[in-house]
Formats: sequence, structure tokens, C-alpha cells
Amino acid sequence: MSTPRLPATTVDYSAALHQSTPAARTDTLIAAIELCGDVYCLELAGDEDRFAICEAASAASAVDLVAPGVATARGIDSDRLRSLAYTHAASELIARTDPDIEAAVLALEAATVDRTGSVAVRARDVRSQTGCSTQEAERRLGSVLVDRGFTVDLEDPDHELRVLFSEGEVDGERREVCLLGWLTVESKRDFGERRPTDRPFFQPGSMAPLDARALVNIAGAGPDTTVVDPMCGTGGLLLEAGLVGSDVIGVDAQWKMTRGSRENLTALLDDADAEIIHGDATALPIVDACADAVVFDAPYGRQSKIARHELADLVGGALAEARRIADRAVVVADRSWEAEAENAGWTVDRRFERRVHGTLVRHVHVLTGEN
Repeated sequence: MSTPRLPATTVDYSAALHQSTPAARTDTLIAAIELCGDVYCLELAGDEDRFAICEAASAASAVDLVAPGVATARGIDSDRLRSLAYTHAASELIARTDPDIEAAVLALEAATVDRTGSVAVRARDVRSQTGCSTQEAERRLGSVLVDRGFTVDLEDPDHELRVLFSEGEVDGERREVCLLGWLTVESKRDFGERRPTDRPFFQPGSMAPLDARALVNIAGAGPDTTVVDPMCGTGGLLLEAGLVGSDVIGVDAQWKMTRGSRENLTALLDDADAEIIHGDATALPIVDACADAVVFDAPYGRQSKIARHELADLVGGALAEARRIADRAVVVADRSWEAEAENAGWTVDRRFERRVHGTLVRHVHVLTGEN
């Protein structure tokens, strides 16, 4: 899945004219403008905002969904944000107003801008719901910045102003907003380079790297952490955890999978500490409390019996073993395993239902250890 790169339209900002009139600058419009500081705006990817926010929380604090596809955060970890799958970018928020070009112009005119140099303006009508002309927004806002002494560089600007127009329902409530911010960091969109079919070892049903990355991020993968996948298959989850800096341990009951997973990790991970073990997910050959997180994609219902186990026994046993070695887990399945997770000593923090195709819905369980 590629980033919907904001269009670098060729615009002569200095030639654009402010088209507002004194009559248009009403008290009502001005009252709708909120100048901001010490806040970031996040551009979310995909169309499942709550899932995106759950992942974003691994790289940002106090994340709040303000409108479809856009959120705010109090603080960000730039290095971790670069690794996110379902957040495209974070910007230092300047102002928040109605999804209206005139309001955005007034907000930028009123804002304090403590930077100089070259600039580009990139506008988005998030999910194409507001009807705002992004080209017009770029021209009008660019004109304001030129009037304030900036030069224009659409290819390699010193600063990039992001303008996000969004409206739609959030939790049954109508939300409308325009967020203006200085781009701070963008996520690295290299997932297409690791398509499962391009790896040395491939099996049908392998999870897309975009989703695998999101799951390991939610689990807390990163430098100085150890992540275990007790049903590692072709190693897709381990690969993404290793790429964000985790030491990884994979276990699988099939020799074919352990060999294939090891082959994939050797080919695609440079210096990560990775270990692949042939073993049983219900009796892991791993010591207690050795991991920071467990992540696994459980077999689906059509596989009614796996190795020596019935499916319910396999998943329940794997959950119990996961609890023995870690205090956090993310488990993916084709159904809810909440009862089994709770029986194994987990607290179900969140559960997402994510449609894949046809009748297949992935249930993502975010689990934490009980105190």
C-alpha cells in the first residue's frame, strides 16, 4: 500500500490574490479559529481510524481522533512514528478551524510563524468528503506565506505546510475540521518491497507486511525489546518486529515453516537477533518472563485440527504459554478468543474486527497481563 503523496502542484503563490473581503471576515468565522501550540496533528491511513489510533499510541501520547482520518497528539517519538503502518505523517499543529478555505487563510494570517526560508503547501481533502478545492487552498495559503517573506520551493522546501480538511461521523457525532501544521515527520512507506510473494519462502495466506507492522507496533516492538511468535509460519510478524529493532524468537510445529521462516529472516533482516525454534505453541521451550510481547496469527476455523491439538485447545494453550512469558500480547484470529484469553490470565484491552475480504474478518485482540 503506497502513501497517498500530497500533490506537488506547480503554483505561483506570489501571483495568487487574497479573494476575501472585509464582509467575509465575520465574527462568527473568526470565532471558529483556534490557534494551537505544543500539539501535533496525525494523518491516519486506511479507513479504520480506531485501529490506526491504537497503533499510533505506540509512537505518540494523548492521541485523540478529531475527525475521520485525522487525529491530534500531545507528543511524538519521531523515530517510532517513522515505523508506523497506519499513520502517514505528523505535523506541528498551528491552527484548527472549520473545513473552509477562508477560515484556514484567516487562521494562518493570525498565527505566529517563527521560521523562515522556502515553503511548499500541501492540502488534502481527507476521504474527499468536504468538497474543498485543495489547489485553491494551496494557492491561497501559499500567498499568505509569500506575503510573510517565504520563498516557494515545491521540490525541496525548508518547510512544508500541511492543510487537512475533514468531515464525517466519529462515534455517531458529526465532526468538521481543518488542521494546519508544519510537517515534522513522515512514516517510511517501504512495505511494497517486502511482499510475501517476493520472499524466498512463501505460503498462501501470509499476512501483508502493512498489517504485520501495525500488529507488532501495537504489541510494543522496538529497540531493546524481545518479541515472540509461537506460531511463526513464514515469519512475517517476526520480520516486521525485527525491522523496528526487536530481538525476535519464532516457534512453529512444522519443520517446513521453521526452515522457511529462518530463510526469510536471514534474507531480509540485516543485524537483528533472530532465533527460530521447532516446537509446540502450547509448551514453549522458552523460560518464564523472557519476552516483552507475544504476537501470533492463530489458525483459522477451516483448520479444525492442527498437529496433535483441536483448535480451541491449541489457541487456549498458546494463550496460557504467552501469559507465562510476557505481559503483553496481540493475537489475530478469525473469531473472538476473549474467553480463552481471560481464562489464561489476560485482560482484553481492546478487540478490533477488520474485514479482509468476502466473509473473512480478522479479530485483533490486544491483551495485557493482570496486575
